[in-house]
Amino acid sequence: MTYIDPVESSPNNYKVLEENENVRMLEMIVPPGESDNLHSHPDEAVYFITGGKARVTVDGEQMEMELPDGATMLHEGWTHQVTNIGDTEIRAIIVESKG
Repeated sequence: MTYIDPVESSPNNYKVLEENENVRMLEMIVPPGESDNLHSHPDEAVYFITGGKARVTVDGEQMEMELPDGATMLHEGWTHQVTNIGDTEIRAIIVESKG
């Protein structure tokens, strides 16, 4: 997987909250009707503070997801793009593994 840093590819959607030699914690915000740019995460844990309806594109394939407030997800490393197709802001905390 070629790594595309979400903070560099989508600085309006991602910011670094904390970082050390083991993990990086990001805040993600995607307003209604907006998208982030294609980006990657190494192994990650995601906590949705405010969920919503999203279209996620992975390897050219799209899937729609309902993300409830407080939902959590665990992912192995992946490259994807997120579009908020709902009417509420999607806001999440992402913890990426550096190991």
